[in-house]
Amino acid sequence: MESFKKEPGLIRNSGTMKIKSCLGVKSMAKYGAILVMFTFTLSACSVSKSSFSPSKKYSPEALQKDYTIFRGALEESHPGIYWYTSKKEMENYFAWGESQLNDSMNEEGFRKILSFVVSKINCGHTVVRSSKAFSKYRDTSNSKVFPLSLKIWSGRILPEDDTVAVAANLNRKDSILKRGVVVTKINSRPLSTIIDTLCQYISSDGYNLTHKYQSLSNRGGFGSLFTSIWGLKENYHIDYFDGSGTEKSADICAYNPRTDTNDRAAIARFIKTSPSERKLQMRKATRSLKIDSLNKIAFMDLGSFGHGLNLKKFFKSSFKTIHHSEVSELVLDVRGNGGGSVTNSTMLTKFIINKNFKVADSLYTNSRKSHFKKYIENYFFNRLFMVIMTSKKKDGKYHFGYFERHYFKPKKNNHFDGRVYILTGGNSFSATTLFAQSVRNQGNVTIVGEETGGGAYGNTAWLIPDVTLPNTRVKFRLPLFRLVIDKNIPKNGKGVQPKVEVRPTVDAIRHGVDYKMDKVMELIKAHQ
Repeated sequence: MESFKKEPGLIRNSGTMKIKSCLGVKSMAKYGAILVMFTFTLSACSVSKSSFSPSKKYSPEALQKDYTIFRGALEESHPGIYWYTSKKEMENYFAWGESQLNDSMNEEGFRKILSFVVSKINCGHTVVRSSKAFSKYRDTSNSKVFPLSLKIWSGRILPEDDTVAVAANLNRKDSILKRGVVVTKINSRPLSTIIDTLCQYISSDGYNLTHKYQSLSNRGGFGSLFTSIWGLKENYHIDYFDGSGTEKSADICAYNPRTDTNDRAAIARFIKTSPSERKLQMRKATRSLKIDSLNKIAFMDLGSFGHGLNLKKFFKSSFKTIHHSEVSELVLDVRGNGGGSVTNSTMLTKFIINKNFKVADSLYTNSRKSHFKKYIENYFFNRLFMVIMTSKKKDGKYHFGYFERHYFKPKKNNHFDGRVYILTGGNSFSATTLFAQSVRNQGNVTIVGEETGGGAYGNTAWLIPDVTLPNTRVKFRLPLFRLVIDKNIPKNGKGVQPKVEVRPTVDAIRHGVDYKMDKVMELIKAHQ
């Protein structure tokens, strides 16, 4: 099922695609060894945690130096920096960010400024990340957190029609703010205002709000960004509608993981799992195939196109099974697929598409070298790749000509020719968008759900190294290639649109209904 998984007052408005080049203890002794290792790990984490303080402040001079590198690298190398935002507008945003660096500030405050500026590029692959030290501190910290996971979806016409419902409450003993309760305000702030503010810090392709809302709806998404902007509170005052539609209010305390015995039990179970078992569990959770032999329906759940999932073998085996089972309907769930390898997404496309196809109409980089190379991850190998694989064209750009010219052919063996239903949503991103856009207009394909989080016209996926700023050690992702999927479709900043739109409802959230899958089954029954 789908995961439920700006500076205030300013204007109203988060998968990577990579090429192929670019997880039983039988004795007490082994148990003892594991216990010693685990104790050492906890001790190491404790030392690391105490050696880093998230409140550490950096001087204006250090921040300004990092900001100069941040801006310079983006302006020099980002191939889509002015795709949806004019150069003049971006210069104004960059200038605003620089104007905020007149006093000392900690890493989190600095990242907020960078995230606000980066989001104005309207590129979902360009995001700001914590420093390694901050990430390690956060991962080993048992700090209190905002207790509610919220499912957020947009109104059809007006922003005021946006709906926010409780998807989960970490304070499990709370009998009031349960799943499906509609929240209207937090600490007297209207949710419409809160969402508008939070969206100013989230990067997305073009003007895609579906991706931003889904990012906030993902586990921990809303709470993490909300506390980053307004700080963590011991208690929150929540205005909500009860089951009868009456507006009420309640106070809820922050969630404390240190007192949650159930959470500790879950951690203990995870520790006992071997690396090979975890790897196997991850594969099963990420890609699976189920056959309803009675109704001749295949259900393929694909959560990623990433490496390490052995997807080539999985696709070949799955479509062979589907063929021999004489399946007539294929339901392909990519709602949680944030992208991955274009090789894997292309392989899946070959089993479904009924004509020759290209991955991209254009794929190019602005430059094959950078003045900021000392801060860019894998600079030497990325530059070597670009020197070997790209050539300069009349437009002054360095094009990856193979993918602009090459047509891939559909698979002959075990190609699926029945009806295909593809479930999409705001988490469907990057390489998933390439797949969905390639087959969208095919007669036997029906996309069901919401628009994809990734842009239908194109994106800046392919090679995306991290840039590490020297003083704060904050990182940001720097796309090097601009990819246009189909130059003939409108560049309107939207994702791939479903043929059958299915949106959340409060009742569906309250009862945990998989409303998109229910719609697919309704469509299948109508054809049988």
